[in-house]
Amino acid sequence: MLERIPYTRPSVTALESGYVTDAAINGWGAQCYDYINRFEAAFRGHLGCGFAISTSSCTGAMHLGLAALGVGPGDEVILADSNWIASVAPVVHLGAHPVFVDILGDNWCLDPDKVRQAITPRTKAIIAVHLYGNVCDMESLLAIGRHHGIAVIEDAAEAVGSQFRGERVGAMGTFGTFSFHGTKTVSTGEGGMFVTNDAALHEAVLTLSNHGRSRTHSRQFWPEQVGFKYKMSNLQAAMGCAQMKRIDELIARKRAIFDYYAQGLGGLAGLALNPEPPGTVNGYWMPTVVFDTATRVTREKLCAAFALDNIDARVFFHPLSSLPMFKARQDNTRAWDIPNRAINLPSFHDMTSGQQDRVMEVIHRVREAS
Repeated sequence: MLERIPYTRPSVTALESGYVTDAAINGWGAQCYDYINRFEAAFRGHLGCGFAISTSSCTGAMHLGLAALGVGPGDEVILADSNWIASVAPVVHLGAHPVFVDILGDNWCLDPDKVRQAITPRTKAIIAVHLYGNVCDMESLLAIGRHHGIAVIEDAAEAVGSQFRGERVGAMGTFGTFSFHGTKTVSTGEGGMFVTNDAALHEAVLTLSNHGRSRTHSRQFWPEQVGFKYKMSNLQAAMGCAQMKRIDELIARKRAIFDYYAQGLGGLAGLALNPEPPGTVNGYWMPTVVFDTATRVTREKLCAAFALDNIDARVFFHPLSSLPMFKARQDNTRAWDIPNRAINLPSFHDMTSGQQDRVMEVIHRVREAS
């Protein structure tokens, strides 16, 4: 039996173990926020943004940010149909209506033209998700937001390391959110980050994230509103601090893994990989292959072939509007079509070239047989 190849797992060294052990032994009482503060400062410095608040998940960060913006019943929020449920769940929880629009054919992210067509007087926000590390057309989306007075939010859960015209993604919109799930480039096991350059928005989210207690209030245990409990633990932040010490290495390794795939698959007819247009840097969190319809390669063929070779198969996200809780939007033709002929490739940091070769052999085999 061939050794199993997982699609991803975190890179954990003695540095992470040492930091977490220290937090477990000493990070209590007056020191219970030490690693949290350090982690937020390190991430803020890396991103080049004004404010950062660590959270229990990227979903929690999105929920906090949307709530602080006042998103609620009667509002509409536009986002791409090709996304994971986490991007839209907070919209629904707040009572707003998600408006799913189609994606671009080359980067699988939000189509700005479709966004323009979807705007109504009820549109409150646009969520730009940098899918798999691919970079949204932020110039167009931000221009749309400015023209209509609509908040543009960056869901950068999968985009640590990605850049748009010299700026790190996540720090360009009204606010941004990041994920540090165990699958991500930078990991704390579970966890997320809310980031913004808006001081008032930062203060509002900080209050909401602490059960509605303002840090400026002098009375102990006195919430001024009903808030949330989306805090990150000091233990998780300790791992995050270690990961931030290694962040350049972690991003570089993701890019090297993608480059090796590109060398081995780039010449295969009818196949597209994650793009990196001029003016962008792709963090390549999840290398993805999309086959042309003419190749007759399907998701099912790819998953079956990967299973035979004991390789984890991770499918391209199903369109959100295909899920049972939403109304189908089959007019979003790319979002409904591309997942049927695509697959994500394993890309964990300590993956060997031999393991990547095994993955690519399967891809070549399926292509030749179709």
